[in-house]
Amino acid sequence: MTIKSFFLLGEDPSTAQEIEVDFTHDIDTLKEDVGQYFGVAVPAGIAFQSGETQLEDLADVEEAKSPIALSIDGHPVREAPGPKGLPIAGSYFEVYPDHLGNHQRLFEQHGPVFQTTDMGRKTYYTNSPEIATICFNEGDYWAKIINKDHPLYQIKEPMAGVFLSDSNTEAWTMVHKFLAPALSPKAVKHYTPQMQETAEKSFKVFDELDEKEEAWNVYQYMFKMGSTAIGKLALGIDLHHFDSVDAPLHELVVKVGVNLELNKKISTRGDWYSHLPFGEPKQLKDTKTRLGQLIGEAMANAKKEDAEDLPIAEAALKADCIADYLTRAVDPDGNKLPEKYAMPATLVAVGAGFVTTASLLSWLIFGLVQYPGNQERLLQELIDFGVHDKTTWTPDLANALPFLDMYIKETQRLHNPSYQPGRTALSDTILPGGYKIPKDSVMIVAIHHIHNNPAVWDDPHKFNPDRWSSKAAKNRPKGSYVPFAAGPRMCIGFNFALAEVRVVLSELIYRYEFSKASEEEVEYDPSFQLIRPMNLFVRAKRRTTWPEKKEDKKVEA
Repeated sequence: MTIKSFFLLGEDPSTAQEIEVDFTHDIDTLKEDVGQYFGVAVPAGIAFQSGETQLEDLADVEEAKSPIALSIDGHPVREAPGPKGLPIAGSYFEVYPDHLGNHQRLFEQHGPVFQTTDMGRKTYYTNSPEIATICFNEGDYWAKIINKDHPLYQIKEPMAGVFLSDSNTEAWTMVHKFLAPALSPKAVKHYTPQMQETAEKSFKVFDELDEKEEAWNVYQYMFKMGSTAIGKLALGIDLHHFDSVDAPLHELVVKVGVNLELNKKISTRGDWYSHLPFGEPKQLKDTKTRLGQLIGEAMANAKKEDAEDLPIAEAALKADCIADYLTRAVDPDGNKLPEKYAMPATLVAVGAGFVTTASLLSWLIFGLVQYPGNQERLLQELIDFGVHDKTTWTPDLANALPFLDMYIKETQRLHNPSYQPGRTALSDTILPGGYKIPKDSVMIVAIHHIHNNPAVWDDPHKFNPDRWSSKAAKNRPKGSYVPFAAGPRMCIGFNFALAEVRVVLSELIYRYEFSKASEEEVEYDPSFQLIRPMNLFVRAKRRTTWPEKKEDKKVEA
């Protein structure tokens, strides 16, 4: 073993550290060893140099007399760039209200990693698939730790186990063990009839609106649709959102929406704002308290006193809803999910489940009226696969529709509701490109901007479902398409969400012809946790004729 001095190119040579080097190994092993010492996330990108001389192999390293500098992917180690900003406000006014457009501008200006400071809160952003994969994979350098700089901090729920809690905790381990089977593909098959029933309940309302020749706000009704489905799935209750055209929203649903809106407003204004004992911070605390009461009441009503306990896998296929499942499921050791986790986990399943789906359904309908030809192709595919007004939907049928699959993927690429999953640095970390990220910093994996990155996607701003049948899409880099995030903390409910939108959208397209009711440009809501269209109005005209079947498909409805 020989001791050599190494330092990071871009930092002063006086910071060099002495490291033992085993010259019986190879240069890649040296990169691994030195990279681990300096916190380099991808050691393969390390290059060595002494003065101006590049050190190509171990012999060069062994002969070097002066401290050896490490570059990363040809770059010195550097701080992430970003806008200079204003005193106190920082870069707040450079980002909001159009955070999607302004973040895109900042990526174009500064590259794949930049930082902002909003009201005293520093945040890092990336549109790099490689860096996204590193962050999502968690491990030694990154994890989902919802600290005060994380965008979900104000609604953090440590006992929830999923979405709103930290990684590597008992809560996450326990809740994930129990909740994941309830949202597995087999469980989704169990709940598919509920999804179809939800869509069919809406027909009464949309038929009446058609008879009155009235346009309607898509998000408002998809909010009702998504919450109706999740109310049945999670709590086994009918929210009565489609009893009439003007049926009011259930209080539980209203509170979830308010919770997400207030969190976004407060989280973007700095930590100081969240501590105010009045106004929006107090309203958020009161809303969270009331939500807990409502979920507790609903879970108590869903509980069946005479229901037998079942093994996890069996309970997932026999329970009436998630609340029922969580009271009955037993792991192989005979243990149930501790009661302290059950209510928070159910609350997150409700809140995260329907708001995301409502937003996605809204953008799917936006695509029908915004991008010509897609509505007709989707309808023709339904006809070709034998779908009719008496079809009983199954996952096999929903998953067999190739253009529907491509259409949903392209919508999630260009109009994905989620845009800001955050991961926290567990130590000082050097990312590809040489970006040095301090410990406890939050990196936002900017899904919208990864999906619109011209270095990854051809003609990224064009809506083109057929791109998904190309070799380029199939061979895309890892981390370039992450609508539900990725890694151990990816969305636990993605199977249910995809099944629901496939069934609901197909039911709506078969029954109605959609047209845009306003020439006004559709805008997203910058004050909400998710990306949702706020002013999308459509007419849904009841179909009286359907195209002829063109092809015989193997899967018949």
